[in-house]
Amino acid sequence: MTRILKPAATLLAAGLGLAALAACASSAPSNVPQSYLQGTALDRNAIKVEKKTEFLEVGIHPQASELSLADKASIANFVAAYRDHGHGPLIMSLPASSANPQLAVAAVAEARAIAYESGVQYEEIAGTSHGTESLVSEPLILAFQSYTAIAPDCQSQASIDFSDVSTNNERSTLGCAVRSNLAAMIADPADLLGTRPLGQADPIRRGIILEKFRQGESTAATRTQQESGTVSQAVSN
Repeated sequence: MTRILKPAATLLAAGLGLAALAACASSAPSNVPQSYLQGTALDRNAIKVEKKTEFLEVGIHPQASELSLADKASIANFVAAYRDHGHGPLIMSLPASSANPQLAVAAVAEARAIAYESGVQYEEIAGTSHGTESLVSEPLILAFQSYTAIAPDCQSQASIDFSDVSTNNERSTLGCAVRSNLAAMIADPADLLGTRPLGQADPIRRGIILEKFRQGESTAATRTQQESGTVSQAVSN
């Protein structure tokens, strides 16, 4: 004999079965931490970025007529660091209180000239002054903003019990070494804060390359014999 259940009774029985399964699922033990379900191992070992100010103080000798070679070299090295990883303007602050005001003004002019020769445009330099109420002779100050990458604090591998196989969860140290290596290798930590703005395109050059591609020609730049990567005969023999 075929037994036909009423629709209402069928739906009621199905609902009770689902409720029972849900109750079992919610009460089942789990060793998976909540952080395991959020993001990736690299997200949980993020690299922090700190902003800092680089300073250079150049003393103004009371009896000198120009900056020493050592001072000029220090300025050149500081400007090179600015071009490498500096952000914002290169600040040059004239000492308002100086035992040698003429040299102080000449020092700023010399620093600007060194910066310009190193590729820093004048609009990238910001001039200011300091030490208006100072009772001592102040130095010339150069400054710029830079960024430092702070690696995550990785847990020692010696503190981990690798024989513990009670769960199949990833370990807290997973990805930490990768982030630490990246923090040490990245050229400019400011790149971690966002993408740099793209420079202006060169439509003429792009047109030349596109035409060469259409003609089936090589799009690589022509290299001279001096620029070639061929190993010297003196080395290969």
